[in-house]
Amino acid sequence: MARELNRLSALEVKNAQPGDTPNTPKLIADGGGLYLQVTPQGSKSFLFRYTFNSRPQTIGLGAIHTVGLAEARQLAHTYRAMVLNGTDPKVERERQKVDKKTVATPNFQWCAEQYIEAHKDDWTNDKHVHQWHQSLQDYVYPKIGPLPVRDIDVHHVMGVLKPIWATKTETATRIRGRIERILGWSAISGYRSGENPARWQAYLSELLPKPRKVTQVKHHSAVPHREIAAFLVKLRAQPDSVSARALEFLTLTAMRTGEVIGARWSEFNLDLKVWNVPAERMKAKRPHAVPLSDQAVKIVRDITHLPDEEFVFRGVKHGTHISNMAMLQVMRRMKLDHVPHGMRSTFRDWAADMTDFPRELAEAALAHVVGDKTEAAYLRSDRLDRRRAMMDAWAAYCMASPASTKEAAAT
Repeated sequence: MARELNRLSALEVKNAQPGDTPNTPKLIADGGGLYLQVTPQGSKSFLFRYTFNSRPQTIGLGAIHTVGLAEARQLAHTYRAMVLNGTDPKVERERQKVDKKTVATPNFQWCAEQYIEAHKDDWTNDKHVHQWHQSLQDYVYPKIGPLPVRDIDVHHVMGVLKPIWATKTETATRIRGRIERILGWSAISGYRSGENPARWQAYLSELLPKPRKVTQVKHHSAVPHREIAAFLVKLRAQPDSVSARALEFLTLTAMRTGEVIGARWSEFNLDLKVWNVPAERMKAKRPHAVPLSDQAVKIVRDITHLPDEEFVFRGVKHGTHISNMAMLQVMRRMKLDHVPHGMRSTFRDWAADMTDFPRELAEAALAHVVGDKTEAAYLRSDRLDRRRAMMDAWAAYCMASPASTKEAAAT
């Protein structure tokens, strides 16, 4: 049965009194999501409550001296229709506040900038925001940036993607996804309607070859594990620098570049030989305890820690850490064609080829999410001591003589 509408009279609105609960507004239903709100102080206003995308929402309509009962009912009727048509009344109201000239024919670039602004707090770091801006400026805005977003169709999207689909496939696939999100946001915001022309499944997939058919995935270039000891000998022969020590520490811990360069003194317990990386600095957004080998502990202990410093691998400017390119530059000076992130693959290959440590343990060392909830709970309770044995074995392998390492790998 449909919910009853227009329950309140003008007199009931006028005579409504605060509720009995202190500090809590009283809500009186008029029906269809429209409520009269009476604060403990006696102030009265109208609210519209609704559910959008399975989430309860509330939108204020105004105080009773500015919005009458009849007007509130008309607004509630309008907003109910929006919800039924798949439009969020909050988003629509904000859209209507924008300058009329801009709202009348918003172009793709304007919508893209609004999308980025709305979502930048959800992204992990400023680098992600920069990548969005840069890719759109380089490949998208020159072709469709000035076009009204409501007019963009599959031919416009293909004009962006087709020239780079075969030569810059990874970049092109990311751009396609970004265009799809921006056009999706534009539709929800009421700026366009109809099919999303950047959608892949059963749409662009009929016009473009699959990315994996165009180009092979290029993995991070890694030092073969049988050469890791020789690599570290060569690394320690380089001029002593914070970047070189950071690269050696990264190798021994198998952690990511961003996690290493951002390491803070407060995260280390060198007596217990543990590095506790907080959730906000981990890719999976879960805290991660890293058991440190004696060699890794020595690297940290040998770095001079001044009282007012935050970062272990400090940058040139006070209060900063080394850049995410610093370790790569060390490898380039060593005339190597590998990348720091590849050390994680080196460690993983060693664990699989040279040891009997379980796969799940090696994955846990890399802070990968593995297994079901039962397995994850078991690893949480047991993995630190077991991973310590594994990381000690890895450090011993890394610190062995190059000849013995190659000999072991060959057997």
